[in-house]
Amino acid sequence: MSRTVRCILLIVGCLTFAQLQAQAPSAADVQRVAGIISKMTLEEKIYYIGGTGFAIRPMPALGLPSWEMSDGPYGVRSNSRFPSTTYPVGIGLAATWDRKLAERMGAGIGADARARGVHFMLGPGVNIYRSPVNGRNFEYFGEDPFLSSAIAVGYISGMQTQGVSATVKHFLANNSEFDRHNTDSIVDERTLREIYLPTFEAAVTQAHVGAIMDSYNLINGLHATQNPYFNTEIVRNEWKFPGVMMSDWDATYDAIGAANGGLDVEMPFGKFMNKKNLLDAVKDGRVKEATIDEKIRRILLTALRFGWVDREQRDANASTYNEANHELALEGARESIVLLKNAGDVLPLSKSATKSILVVGPDAYPAQVVGGGSAGVLPFSAVSAVQGISHYLGAGTKTFYERGLPTITDAAAATEFTTDAKGSERGLRLEGFHNDSLQGPPASTKVVRHLNEPGFSWDDLGGMDIDEILASLDDAKNESRRWSGYFQAPRDGAYEFAAQGPVEGGGFRISVDDKPVLESWAYAKVIQPHQTLQLTAGPHKMVAEDYQRGLFGGRLRFAIVEESGLVKASVRALAANVDAVVVAVGFNPDSESEGADRSFDLPFGQQELIRQMAAVNQKTIVTVVSGGNADAKQWIDQVPAYLQLWYAGEQGGHALAEILFGEVNPSGHLPITFEQRLEDNPGFHSYYPEGDSKQVKFAEGIFVGYRGYEHNHTAPLFPFGYGLTYTSFAYSHLNVVPVSVTTAAGAPLYKVEFDVTNNGKRAGADVAQVYVGQSASSIPRPVKELKGFSRVEVQPGETIHVSVPLDARAFTYYDVAGKHWHADAGKYVVSVGRSSTEATLQQDVTLSSAVDLANSY
Repeated sequence: MSRTVRCILLIVGCLTFAQLQAQAPSAADVQRVAGIISKMTLEEKIYYIGGTGFAIRPMPALGLPSWEMSDGPYGVRSNSRFPSTTYPVGIGLAATWDRKLAERMGAGIGADARARGVHFMLGPGVNIYRSPVNGRNFEYFGEDPFLSSAIAVGYISGMQTQGVSATVKHFLANNSEFDRHNTDSIVDERTLREIYLPTFEAAVTQAHVGAIMDSYNLINGLHATQNPYFNTEIVRNEWKFPGVMMSDWDATYDAIGAANGGLDVEMPFGKFMNKKNLLDAVKDGRVKEATIDEKIRRILLTALRFGWVDREQRDANASTYNEANHELALEGARESIVLLKNAGDVLPLSKSATKSILVVGPDAYPAQVVGGGSAGVLPFSAVSAVQGISHYLGAGTKTFYERGLPTITDAAAATEFTTDAKGSERGLRLEGFHNDSLQGPPASTKVVRHLNEPGFSWDDLGGMDIDEILASLDDAKNESRRWSGYFQAPRDGAYEFAAQGPVEGGGFRISVDDKPVLESWAYAKVIQPHQTLQLTAGPHKMVAEDYQRGLFGGRLRFAIVEESGLVKASVRALAANVDAVVVAVGFNPDSESEGADRSFDLPFGQQELIRQMAAVNQKTIVTVVSGGNADAKQWIDQVPAYLQLWYAGEQGGHALAEILFGEVNPSGHLPITFEQRLEDNPGFHSYYPEGDSKQVKFAEGIFVGYRGYEHNHTAPLFPFGYGLTYTSFAYSHLNVVPVSVTTAAGAPLYKVEFDVTNNGKRAGADVAQVYVGQSASSIPRPVKELKGFSRVEVQPGETIHVSVPLDARAFTYYDVAGKHWHADAGKYVVSVGRSSTEATLQQDVTLSSAVDLANSY
């Protein structure tokens, strides 16, 4: 593609040739790095490529300080309990469809990092949303590679203006948290190129990201950290990536494979890439010393590029408490919230007419700012739903709060068992084994009152320094346990069974009356499973078993709650007597986290809470906190209003209140498709490995998300790109015109021009989406694919003229045989609208000849 064409493609944020040239190191920098490397012994070189906790290790004798890293893509985790501004998570940022906001948020996080002396921020995560149950979806930018790329480029570009390197992750095809160290993602080349590689490619070729993090899983037979096809052939040779390739934490599995497979730094320590494994390998030629030198060269040139060698990274003029960034977090929360249903225009609520309101539900308080795992951030303060609403309404309105449901911890503590069917002794018999397979006679036996074991969680890491973490890892042992006893059902009826399992490092299974009820045994499949069973009055045999391997296992809570008693009569009575009810449900770090997947259902009891609130109050508004879709079919027809909050960061409660009462007009649009049933998801049948296989076959291929729903003729609950507002927009006057320049291959560029009119009485923002589809293709292709968008703010009665450019790749698919991007000659359809199913403006475009383009921009 020509330089002129690159300059025109502002829609994807391409840099000019001069800017690209500026990324190349100077001759002085190259010479300086060569001088440092020449002073290092082979042992020092090998020592340098093994991390030290959350840093690249210092080499004081060579004048090299440590280059510090921090978790928390949506706030600076700082690997401690030190607080930081906490922004909306990745999928919420993607729901804004706002490139400029992404860039400002990246810059805000970068400034927060500089104030703390951080060099590498370990984000953003850009893995594609393939299924709603992936425990890490909340970190990512949705199901579409074009949208994901646009948001990622903005985020990375903004962060790196602050002298902080972003680290794009997790490379590659890490689209599930299920058994993430061992599963092998089997993905064909075309699918990789069209769906799973583009956001990483944009991060490298457009945003010039400083670092890439390899993922835990295997891809087509090789672990990511020792996969030269992706790390070297594609990233280094095709994309010309000059930066640092690091492992995810404990994601390295072979010293020689990693050293030769493109990995520069093993994190958190040199467990494999160390003197013991590599010194002889270099001496006998299995690994070239030049290969080790190149790793160090990349690290040091990256440090020079960002200015780390010659200045203190901690910016003495920057405050760790940044008021402007707190305002930015609020702006992000406002734009991220998606209004999905508003029957009868129940929203916005009238502030003056609302004299009483009930905010009820597990996510009403405290604020759920981010999901679980390494993305967790400790905010200085966080505004919950009840706090935001109460503050907004003031003393003139009674704002009531009820949790509405017990926590799993409280429910487990309240669940009584007996050691025998007669109920002669309270408690469960607990047998402990000094192995992970319940083998042999138990090493210990005792009676415990409840099954309520806290174990170890990601949050525990936040309060530990690296020496404490290492000591905990050394002390971790393989253990297994068995609890047995009886549950005495007081009456016939429906009972909710719920468990809290480990995020990884263990598994559990629970049976009732010798029948499996809840199981996550071979691997931590679902962190917090639940099920409703009909029980007869009387004793029911209960057996629970778990095992622990390493630090994170050992966590198991189990509760049985009578469904009729889930919601107290006093809560129902209160709901019936207020002007409106906000039911705040969804997930939290205990139920949605890295290390395991989550349930498609809302956590235990929440559907029943929604149904009971809706039954007594016609103004019941449901808000859901989650990293993606959660099953709404059981209750959506019973409520007039439904808002998707994602994890909205520290200011989520304020933003929610402003939207509920109309001070802010909702503008978020879905970056994913909401399915009606989990089985409707295009990847449902191949999401988990079959039998004992470790292979996860991406059988749906390119037909991910909305591409798959249209290909399969399956109607979604809410389509990709969907979002309601308190006003109405009309689209008109579509005109697709060729631009006067062409690519080197002769393919024309186009401008897609149209008008957006606000026909309502409120100012608002809409997301105009441009899709391209081929009328008749020689190979299977999606009906249409997102290739451009523009977030537009329009005053009442105003018409805005919008122009969105299309580059040549917008018409292509990946030709595997030819190893390039290809577009057939013939007719294409350009569609414009408010979602993937509401692209009502259409115009045909004809390519007079076929187009072939190189693999990289």
